[in-house]
Amino acid sequence: MADHFLDLAAPSPAPTGINTEGLADFLRRFFAPLFLAVVSVVAIFFLFTREITRFVQFIILAIAIGVIFYVPNIIEVTAKAIAGALGIK
Repeated sequence: MADHFLDLAAPSPAPTGINTEGLADFLRRFFAPLFLAVVSVVAIFFLFTREITRFVQFIILAIAIGVIFYVPNIIEVTAKAIAGALGIK
């Protein structure tokens, strides 16, 4: 019984390798302003050239890309919802 308590008190080994915790949040914070700047410049270009159809298509595409990259777990939640709707567990 005493050996069992000694096993619990032993320190755990230090993790080896690269710590990637928080990497996704860092990349989202880093690329968000860049993404918004590119979307703004392209949208203004389409408006100045009076290509309203391409402007609308671009905005819809930009919103879809923004949701996929900046809403956490959206792909997993959507896949589970589709599987549930199809009756797959």
